Amino acid sequence: MRFRDCKALNGPTPGALVVAGLILSGLCACSGPILSFGVDAKPELPHEPTSTGSIAKPPTSFGKDLGEEDWRRAHAALSVALDPQGNGKPVKWDNPETAMRGSVNPTGLPYVSNDEICRDFLASVVAPATSRFVRGTGCKPSGGGWALKRLKAAPKPAAT
Repeated sequence: MRFRDCKALNGPTPGALVVAGLILSGLCACSGPILSFGVDAKPELPHEPTSTGSIAKPPTSFGKDLGEEDWRRAHAALSVALDPQGNGKPVKWDNPETAMRGSVNPTGLPYVSNDEICRDFLASVVAPATSRFVRGTGCKPSGGGWALKRLKAAPKPAAT
């Protein structure tokens, strides 16, 4: 065998050179340094207010005069009254310890709003010295509990 006929000594073929070049160019693209300017400087974010004031905070109770136990009982009545499978009749609540009492009366059929089941109601709150009516909307997410979404004082019905 002649020295010139040995393929191992002839060098790489042109196809092998192309493959090696592609591999090297791919590796070079991944190993370059990432330049970042001002590494120590943190970007300044504009001051974001915690509240814009355009969205009202949802109510948490029928009024400030209701204690924790009063609201627990009123909320239980709200949950029963607004139940879409319920009979639609008023549900009464009372707390003998504080002499607070009232009722929740659904005023419309249940409807869906923002993926929640909602229902409008009229509630009465009777304290030893005063009484009032509140009109509102309660909503319930799927699998969750009823929460007040809107609440406003309702005018007292005219005496007949």
